[in-house]
Amino acid sequence: MSEPVEKILQKVDLGKEDLITLIRLGPDESRLLFETAWKAKQASVGNTVYFRGLIEYSNRCTKNCYYCGIRRHNTRYKRYRLTDLEVIEAANYAYRNQFGSIVIQSGENSDRQFIETIEHLLWEINRLTNHALHITLSLGEQNEKTYRRWFEAGAHRYLLRIETSNPQLYRKLHPSDYRHVYERRLEALQTLRSIGYQTGTGVMIGLPFQTTEDLANDLLFFHTVDIDMVGMGPYIEHAETPLYHYRDQFLPLRERLELSLKMVAILRILMPDINIAATTAMQTIDPHGRERALLAGANVMMPNLTPARYKQSYLLYNDKPGIEDDAEESKEAMEENIRLTGHVIGFGEYGDSAHFLRRTKEEGRRTRDEGRGR
Repeated sequence: MSEPVEKILQKVDLGKEDLITLIRLGPDESRLLFETAWKAKQASVGNTVYFRGLIEYSNRCTKNCYYCGIRRHNTRYKRYRLTDLEVIEAANYAYRNQFGSIVIQSGENSDRQFIETIEHLLWEINRLTNHALHITLSLGEQNEKTYRRWFEAGAHRYLLRIETSNPQLYRKLHPSDYRHVYERRLEALQTLRSIGYQTGTGVMIGLPFQTTEDLANDLLFFHTVDIDMVGMGPYIEHAETPLYHYRDQFLPLRERLELSLKMVAILRILMPDINIAATTAMQTIDPHGRERALLAGANVMMPNLTPARYKQSYLLYNDKPGIEDDAEESKEAMEENIRLTGHVIGFGEYGDSAHFLRRTKEEGRRTRDEGRGR
């Protein structure tokens, strides 16, 4: 092992050049990186994996992102929206099986019916489960009023992926119009944080046009924004998207996976007490990709509770795994694989971000001190 890498991993603060060096590590040198991330994970968040029961509420989307299979201009898919009963049944499954948490994910919409239905579902899920489930929303950009309505109705966390922290690269991935504005997405993240959500974001790894410096800046972005949770993974193409035309520039899938695992490990070292998801995209490349992410530093997994008949219509990328599995099959396979890695599952636990809990405690203490004139 080269001395510089050992020294980098012993530092308290990692700078941009340090991050670039770690991202570029080869397989042999990466072993020390993963070992260091594992130790950081054990010391900060322990050996528990938290379940987030994933409910893919709708594939209707007003956005037209160049990388996404459910973009508005893709006419292949039949558009759907789950009924209230289907959402509540999925939430009840999570409740009965002591998941402690669910995620309601959807294409981006902000029409009145959508906003009011989500609000109603939040109240109902909390009422029917006696607030035993913490609810994460991943429903895109909304205005502050909507975010507050959902928060007051019982949403606890919000995931809004930026996909890249580089504004120039962001513009290559999206149409240049009022629906796809990088600065507005950043503003939405700040709004969510100020309201009181546990706030998460994420990026795609291995995009065309993306550089190692971009990835290092993504990690620094998470740190600077002081994010509570991250969901990031390899970019996987969808054949019916504009970005697919650049497929001759794509990294091989295996390289994208290895790069993603290193990003997870580095982020765990950089921000040891946040929640990091082992994403489904990793499993698309390697059947054990999510388990490898747990060993690299991730601590959250998301069994898919969406009714099986809708899964074929929620394909953000090619070859998404588990689209024929029902909720029980998804859960059982995941439980077995997690136990084989030596982790335990936090059944009945909310799995709130330790970073969020520490951050809000410190913010409360500062507020009290200011009120006392200290």
